This record gives sequence, structure tokens and C-alpha cells, in this order.
Amino acid sequence: MKMNKYLVSALSVVALFAFHACSTEDLVEPSASNTQSEPTEMSGEVIVKFDPAVSDLLDERGLAQTRSNAAATRSGIYSVDEVLDMLGECQLERVFPVDALHEEQTRQAGLHLWYVVRFSDKYSVEEVVDRLSTLGEVQTATPNRTIKRAYRTDRKPIPFPKELLNAPATRAEGENGYVYNDQLLKWEWHMINRGYQNHFTIDAEEDAEVAKAKFQVGADVHCEKAWERTTGDPSIIVAVLDEGIYFRHPDLQYNMWENEGETYGSHKDNDGNGYVGDYYGYDFINNTGIISCDKSADTGHGTHVAGVIAARNNNGIGITSIAGGTEENPGVKIMSCQIFSGDVSSNTVSLARAIKYAADNGAVILQCSWGYTSGTANGYENTPGFATQEEWETNCPLEKASLDYFVHNAGSPNGPIEGGIPVFASGNEYAPSAGFPGAADYCVSVNAIAADYTISTFSNYGPGSNISAPGGDQDYYFDYVNVANDNQNPAYTAARGAVGCVLSTLPPQVSDQTEYGYMEGTSMACPHVSGVAALGLSYAVKLRKHFTAAEFRKLLVESVTPIDDYQTGNKKYYHYVSDMGKNYPKIIQLSQYVGKTGGLVNADKLLAAIEGEEAGTAVTFPNIYLGIGAENAVKEDPARYFVNGESLSYTLKIDNTSVATGEIKEGKAVFTGLKEGVTTASIEANGTVQKFNITVRKTANGNGWL
Repeated sequence: MKMNKYLVSALSVVALFAFHACSTEDLVEPSASNTQSEPTEMSGEVIVKFDPAVSDLLDERGLAQTRSNAAATRSGIYSVDEVLDMLGECQLERVFPVDALHEEQTRQAGLHLWYVVRFSDKYSVEEVVDRLSTLGEVQTATPNRTIKRAYRTDRKPIPFPKELLNAPATRAEGENGYVYNDQLLKWEWHMINRGYQNHFTIDAEEDAEVAKAKFQVGADVHCEKAWERTTGDPSIIVAVLDEGIYFRHPDLQYNMWENEGETYGSHKDNDGNGYVGDYYGYDFINNTGIISCDKSADTGHGTHVAGVIAARNNNGIGITSIAGGTEENPGVKIMSCQIFSGDVSSNTVSLARAIKYAADNGAVILQCSWGYTSGTANGYENTPGFATQEEWETNCPLEKASLDYFVHNAGSPNGPIEGGIPVFASGNEYAPSAGFPGAADYCVSVNAIAADYTISTFSNYGPGSNISAPGGDQDYYFDYVNVANDNQNPAYTAARGAVGCVLSTLPPQVSDQTEYGYMEGTSMACPHVSGVAALGLSYAVKLRKHFTAAEFRKLLVESVTPIDDYQTGNKKYYHYVSDMGKNYPKIIQLSQYVGKTGGLVNADKLLAAIEGEEAGTAVTFPNIYLGIGAENAVKEDPARYFVNGESLSYTLKIDNTSVATGEIKEGKAVFTGLKEGVTTASIEANGTVQKFNITVRKTANGNGWL
């Protein structure tokens, strides 16, 4: 499993199917004897990628414009329609809805060729996949796989004690003083680790002594010095692919991404991107812009992840986050891409849509606390997943295509990053390799550590994993479990048991109305890396520096705290201690992890590396694309392309004013096209001149799609 070890959702293990060739006439109804009791694919759904040669035929049928409420029944391709005729009642729907603003790059990536074929469960998925795969007009056909939760829904996060939460907020003083006044910061060892602090009284002195060794100063993400450089920037958007985020949370509400072209709860697609009412993001499971996290089976994981990345800091309440900024200096934004909802299974199509949506709507970091089981997982407790990148890519081509799109199309050539950074949890199977897709070479896969730098006992490690981050280790911090006086408040006692885990935001219904609580897992380590990456890109914005996705990914995984020296001796833990108590003690030799965990993510080192003279390139004013007439005028903010640009004055020069005109108006450079053509232009501030081109065509959308 790939998410919180006990509490968090994950992708189901995916069985690999052996497909057998058959003709159209061979399609038969499945018998009870060959029907799987736990199918790993959506019944009656197959994903098809058509050959580019038939793209015009698909367009002629109007399939590019269809959605599930008006899906076509035939493709216009003779061989394909033969199969559809045999299936009887069926529908075709383009996987990715048309978004005029991004349709050109969608087609360049070939994503317009992906369709879902829906048919009666009278026929098996395997047979339909096999038949479609034999057609020359079909490049690939695969099941629409189900993505199920792999955890017990009765497991909930451990709420933070109300008694402590209601205490007045005061800034800590003295040796352990903190830069922010957030109430719960002193319990967030993963943010700032001061070593052992006896916040929860431990009756037995020997337990306290053992616990002290399990909290080491500096085993955290090293944000304190990094915050002197930047606390985040609202232009950096992190897409959280998870359960829905509780966007009304007092620590999150000001850092939620908002789609300015939409209205929350709207029943119309006001901005024309193919998704109705997508104001804070979108629920890709229930196909609605209403983000939810209140189903009985929801754990609050999406909200917990969001808090680690971007809860509002220094507001006197709740937690401190990595890149959430302050009221005076707002932090990064969180986009909710909901792929889990209550007991409803997700699927490949929903997942792919969420990934592409994130790229098209400005996200540059993909926070993914999900994935397939490691290929080296112990077969007694987990069914092993994909063993190699080639195997995963072959069996999950739509996932790969959508991730490729994010990696190559997120960001901007004129912004802090060109491309996107997908960040994944490595997995919680105790396995010596990471699970896919995170183990792919264009992703970042995150291992978990405890508060003393040692690898978390449950964490995957080794090939495919790149970096480590705080994730907790409840089985290791058994000293805190069930040592309290029986008369003590049960919630307080439970929190003692979780003090070695990660503390963050939660929806009220899963946190006993406290809105804060503990979780653990590589899925909790994952958002620490996403948060540090977001903080790093915020600093790149401040310095007006630009990186490719590959350049930034390399900086991220290399600017770390080495932790191999801490992987010595033995580590004792109690397997499933929260279930069975101290009944199953285990010992692991830490030496097996040396050289296989990556370093500990370090915000201070990353920002210092970004500041380096050799790192990145200067951003430059972009080329401008215009239609003709004032109604097609384009505005651009020149401050984004000059260091300290907000305080500068600008001079704009256009060399051929018969093609276009421009002026600086209310701090913005405003361009108007007059006739078709191309002209050079320049903008100057503080002695620095940046040159660019202006292209005018009869039709243009202002974003380069001519």
C-alpha cells in the first residue's frame, strides 16, 4: 500500500491480465466460473488510444466535444464500429474534455486520441480489450482499472487533545523559542525538531529516557533559516491528488487555489475548461466541482496533506506549515484534485483527468500520496506490484501519458519552472524498492524517517526512491502507548501514542471537532517534500530565476541532509502496536538502509542552492501573441521578470507600431494588435533591457495558440 500506513487511502494492487486473441464472432458472455470475485478493472469499461491517422474521423463525428451526458455511440471508424455493433448498447467518451485554451498542447501530446468505451457487462473487459487491440486503428486498449482504498475505514486519525488545543496561544520563549506563534508548533517535530520535549507526561522514568533518544535535534525539514529567504509565494500552486480538502479550515481557507473564472457550486462551465463549477479544484470521482471530505469512509487525508504544505503561519492558531506564508506575506496555493471519496472507487480515467487538469490550471507540483505496491513487497502481507518502469508503463499507458503531460506541460518557459514535479510516496510495505509510478525516473519518490533520523520501520527504500522526509513511526514510539493513568482523558492518552507521528490539519468530523490530529506513513513524508519544493520555487520567483523540471528535481534531491551515519545498530519496534499492543516485537538492522534512502529533504540547503550563481537562468519578458482589435488586448505584469520588479518603473518600446501598440497602464504592459504581422519590442527598467517579439494574427487566444 502506498499511503498512510494505517489510516490513509491507497491504490489497490493491480493484477496483470493475460489477453487472448479472438474474432468479433468469438465475443461471449462470461460465465459465473470465470468472473473474478474482486475485479481490478471497471466492469464494462475499456480505455482506447486511437492511431493519429484516424484523428480527423473522430473529429468529424464530433467526438471531441462529447461528455458522458451526451456520449457518442459509434466512432465513424469501420473496424472499430464493427466491434461496437457487436457490443450493442455502448458509448464513447473522450477521456480529456475539450478546453479551448489548452487544446493545441493536448493534441500535440496526443491526449485527444484517448477514449473510454462503455458497454454492457454482458461482455468481459478482457475480451473487448483483446478484440480492440488487434485493430490497426487502435494503438492500445487497456482496462479502466479500479483504484480502491487499501485500509480499514474504521481507522481514523488520532485527534489532538481538546484540552491542549484550547490553551491560549503564546510565542515560545527562551532556548526553544520559535519564529511563529502557532499553537501547535512545539508538537511538530517534523517542522522544527528541538530534540525530546516532554509535552505529554510519561509516568515511567525509564520510558522517558528511551523516548529522549528517539528525538534528535535537526531531524526535520530545516525551514527556520529558509523562512528568512521566503515563506512562500501565491503564484506557486500545488495540486493535491487525494481525498477532498476541507477548504473551510481556518488554517487553510486563505491558501486554497481559486479558479477566478468559476463560481463555487455553479451548474455551468463558466470558464469553458470542460469542468463545471471547479472553483477550488474538482471531484473527479463524482464528476462535480463540489469538493467533499465528509463521507463516512473519508479519513481527512487530503486535508492533512494540505496542512503540511500550506497551512497559514503565525496566525496564533493551529499548526505551522512549510510554505503557507503569513497574512503579510501569503504563501503557496493548494488545488484540490479529489480522486478518493467515501466508499466509491476511483479509476484510471479519473486519475488521468486529475493530473492533466492540474497542469492546465497552473499547478507545478503534483502531491501524490498514492501508488502501486512495491514489486519487492513481502507476498505474505502484500501482493507485489510492478517490478520495472517498463512493466508499469506497458500496463498503465494512460497514467504514463498523463504524467508525461504534467512533467512537460506544467509551468511556463517564462516562469520559475518549465514542466512539473510529481512527488510520490515510496510505499509502506517494508520493501527494498519503491512502488510505481513514483519510482519512474521523472518522478520524486519519498521515503519516511522517524524523529531521530532513522528510516521509519514501515518505509520502502532502495531503487526507485530518491529522498527521505519526516513520516512518523508509531510502532517505534511504543513508549508513548498505553502508559498513561487510566483516569486520564482518553483523547489525551491517544495523542501521547501518536506524538512520534505527523501533526496537521483535519476536517472536524474525523478529528473530534478539534480540526487537528496525527497520521503517519510515507504518504505523510511525501507532502514535506512537496512543501519544500514549493518553498524553493517561491524563492525562484523572488530571485526571478527559471529552471527546467529536470534541473529543479536534481537540485531538490541533492540539496539534502545526509542520514546514512544514523543508520547504525538495531532498531526495535512493535509491529502493529496500535492494534495488538507490545505483543510482536521486531528488530531491524539499520545498516541495510545505508545508501538506499536518499538524504533528508532540507529547505535551507535547497534555497541556498537556488541562490547559487550557476543555478537556473534569469526569467525574461515573454513573447506576446495577439488577435486584432482592442477586444483581444493582452496584459502582462512586467514586475514578474525583473528582480524587485514591484518597485520599478518601466519603459515600453515597440519597433513597428503599425503592427501593434503598447503602453504601461496601472503597472501592467497592455498590448493591442492592429494588423497581421510580427514586430520586435523591448521593455526597460533600472537600466536593464529585455527584448521580445509581438505576433499578431486574425485569431489568437493570447496564449500562443494561433
